[in-house]
Amino acid sequence: MDLSWERSCRAFADAAGWFVRTAGLVGDRWTAPGLGEWDVRALVGHTSRSLLTVEAYLAKPAASVDLATAVDYVRATRAIAAGPEVAARGRDAGTALGADPAAAVAAIAARVVDLVGTCTGAEPVTTIAGGMSLAGYLPTRTFELVVHTADLATAIGAPLDVPPTAATGALRLVADLAVVDGHAAPLLLAATGRTGLPAGFSVL
Repeated sequence: MDLSWERSCRAFADAAGWFVRTAGLVGDRWTAPGLGEWDVRALVGHTSRSLLTVEAYLAKPAASVDLATAVDYVRATRAIAAGPEVAARGRDAGTALGADPAAAVAAIAARVVDLVGTCTGAEPVTTIAGGMSLAGYLPTRTFELVVHTADLATAIGAPLDVPPTAATGALRLVADLAVVDGHAAPLLLAATGRTGLPAGFSVL
């Protein structure tokens, strides 16, 4: 197996495992505030889509590769990600998790991580932004799992103990986006304690 693909798979699996463990700590707080207009159930539902889209997109092989990298994907989907339909899909996904959301999340994660483990990374997948290789797309899912599991952990007071592999993958995408969009300097200054980030700063 290609080492970069192996590392990507491990980061994805570790991020999924962290999500499963954190969802397992929710207890009876599914209607508590989650993130923005989402309650915890909707936040978990949205995060579960980071797994489900991998499965769905693998079932729709792309005829061509239109986006080469995770950075290309994030930049191409910025308008979509800011749309109101994202919030609605999160709520719908939360409802779809049923009476035991934590168990549903664990089952989804196990299934999708096993599926990715059978892949080479060269598989062409059809995303909302166009065709990509699975190797190009998967880091975006690791990033989403890491960021939204951190949101979930914050909402329920759970440890922010992101696995090192997953953290490395997510931070690499943050750094790449900052460089491509010309935001490297403010990010570096903030990360090294020189100054705070401007209000509203985001690489997304």
